[in-house]
Amino acid sequence: MKKTKLLKTIPLANTKEGIITISHIDEPYGEGSKPVVSIGISLDGDENNPDWKAHIPYENIDDVIEALKEAKEKFNF
Repeated sequence: MKKTKLLKTIPLANTKEGIITISHIDEPYGEGSKPVVSIGISLDGDENNPDWKAHIPYENIDDVIEALKEAKEKFNF
């Protein structure tokens, strides 16, 4: 059974009400599926109904973090 636990809410830069949510989801694709981290973007601040979301398997988190760091360095942010 799919269960979601909100881990963190971050204000979305350059918006008035936008947020980024980081959540843990058990069995996101049905019984027996492995858990994922969900990153949601909500322009209106609704943490339960994001405008965009990405599910990242825990096994891929380190690679995603590295890619995000590389993007930040490459574009001087």
